Amino acid sequence: MRIVFAGTPDFARVALAALHAAGFEIPLVLTQPDRPAGRGMKLQASPVKQCALAHGWPVAQPRSLRLDGKYPDDAATAREALLAARPDAMVVAAYGLILPQWVLDLPRLGCLNIHASLLPRWRGAAPIHRAIEAGDAQTGVTIMQMDAGLDTGDMLLAESLAIGENSTAQLHDRLAEMGGRLIVDALRQAEAGTLRAQPQPADGVTYAHKIEKAEAPIDWSQPAAAIARRLRAFDPFPGATAVLDGETLKCWAGQAQAGVPQAAPGTVLAAGTGGIVVAAGDGVVTLTELQRAGGKRMTAAALLAGFAVEPGQRFAS
Repeated sequence: MRIVFAGTPDFARVALAALHAAGFEIPLVLTQPDRPAGRGMKLQASPVKQCALAHGWPVAQPRSLRLDGKYPDDAATAREALLAARPDAMVVAAYGLILPQWVLDLPRLGCLNIHASLLPRWRGAAPIHRAIEAGDAQTGVTIMQMDAGLDTGDMLLAESLAIGENSTAQLHDRLAEMGGRLIVDALRQAEAGTLRAQPQPADGVTYAHKIEKAEAPIDWSQPAAAIARRLRAFDPFPGATAVLDGETLKCWAGQAQAGVPQAAPGTVLAAGTGGIVVAAGDGVVTLTELQRAGGKRMTAAALLAGFAVEPGQRFAS
């Protein structure tokens, strides 16, 4: 079976590697154009492109696939490459471009999407982050037959995973592996004619809007449990932030405790080897892993060795 793959970040790279390991032929890979990254802001290839180049697969990087859009030449060139690839199916994972109808209609088995949520919950750009932030007990991966809507297509396969106390970074790796395994299973079933589609239910639809850097500041008036979830949801991006004595700290990990704090939200109640205990709107949050501007992530104990924090100080709201 000939598979065209479309994806960009590491989540997608894992699926591409799984398809290769399973023996599928990959005549073409689509990925986002190279972007500036790092301190030098040099152009950097996506993880998917790096994987494709390592295996000698042709790569296309159109800025758009809309033939009537802003970059029609890019789209036309990509169309020629897709037609030449003669795909039986197209697999899409965190690609970052909208697929117009001509792309959806091109492969004989259509386009299959690897989505990191249990649809119809958390359609959209940031399903892992939003599931953690909302306090969901479970997440998972859904293999979906793509249509013209935003993650609205029929469900083909799905598998769940308990969220527990995991961060986005931790869940990402487990879900990426799950997605690679499920897409291989889905394609084999499609090849055998045994794959069955199920429409998404109308109830339970939620949207996982893109994570913005503006969401990073911690609102200490929120319940401690909500703050602790946000710390996990925003690891590794954008990182939850808090300002103390004019310095912005990234807060990577912490535990919530219920109760009524005896101080205003954001007030430091204690600081020691166990962490920095901060009053929230309901309960307290013990920050256990932080990072100073320009520094490295470290335990609260390591931070306190070079950064004085005293009870009674208050994080800016």
